[in-house]
Amino acid sequence: MNRQMTCGTSSISFQNPVFIQSCASVVSRKEGEGPLGAYFDTICEDPMFGTDTWEAAESTLQKQAALLAIKKNGLTCSDIQLLFAGDLLAQTSASSFGTADLKIPFYGLFGACSTMGESLSLGSMCIDGGYGKYILCATSSHFASAEKEFRFPLGYGNQRPLSATWTVTGAGACILGYEPPPRPDNKTLNTLRNRNICAVITGITTGRLIDFGFRDSLNMGACMAPAACDTIARNLQDFHRKPSDYDAIFTGDLGMVGQTILFDLLTEKGFDISSVHQDCGMLIYDPQTQDTHSGGSGCGCAASVLAGYILPGIIQKKWKRILFVPTGALLSKVSFNEGDPIPGIAHAVVIEQYRVPDMM
Repeated sequence: MNRQMTCGTSSISFQNPVFIQSCASVVSRKEGEGPLGAYFDTICEDPMFGTDTWEAAESTLQKQAALLAIKKNGLTCSDIQLLFAGDLLAQTSASSFGTADLKIPFYGLFGACSTMGESLSLGSMCIDGGYGKYILCATSSHFASAEKEFRFPLGYGNQRPLSATWTVTGAGACILGYEPPPRPDNKTLNTLRNRNICAVITGITTGRLIDFGFRDSLNMGACMAPAACDTIARNLQDFHRKPSDYDAIFTGDLGMVGQTILFDLLTEKGFDISSVHQDCGMLIYDPQTQDTHSGGSGCGCAASVLAGYILPGIIQKKWKRILFVPTGALLSKVSFNEGDPIPGIAHAVVIEQYRVPDMM
């Protein structure tokens, strides 16, 4: 490995840009009724996605996102060398069952709600290392399957505190490559190239496990905010940047409670990101009209907002450089029921606008 690629304590600056070839987002009705509804590729009115179980529904929506991302780039499954995917369920079952018949070499990931950042990080390293021409990164979550896995069956009708976030029923998928995506024409669905502009990944900062001793599974924002603070601070230090060097810093799903904690923790480190910070969990739902309390969460939250809203915004010149920081709370039914605290993790991905030379 060329050691010049590493930056500071835990970041990588890619010598060659990693091109985001295409992306796709699939959500359910509640997400489609939110402020970003017009940005998502597919909004399914049926929360079961035509299946018999919540888990099968999540598998279906992740598969739909993956296939749509592949179709947008004019590829087939056989063109994809590797698939990095994950979800919130035990043994990453939504990803395993959802993508099995795609027949793509598969790495199952678990980073809780940070999984999209984890998959993009690993995929980018593989592309930059020459280990594939096209790599697919995907994640998903489903409100009902997550409640069943981590909290209470929906029929129980338990009340949720105001600190709780709502698990997004959605999925996002991105295809990475070492060449620019094809020029759009009348026959292509690809929205990640506008004339000579496309989106590229130029660096990553790998998250560390941060444990502040929180044990409240209904306050994910508090559990994840310290990890977001740690990763954002290290990214700024490693790349010698100020918050204003990013047009936006998007955290994954801290919600309103987590955002307040993040600002306080970063202030203690000497950083003020309040002018450039946005949170996917706060963007995807309307707090005035949708009963989601603190905001949205889940693997599908950051993934669907990235694919549906953030990446097209870069192509449309809304932002030149952003920091994408999905956040995860690493708990299981076993660890929580045994009284263990809930550590957090956050993976940062630097995504920039890239101008392709005219001759391409």
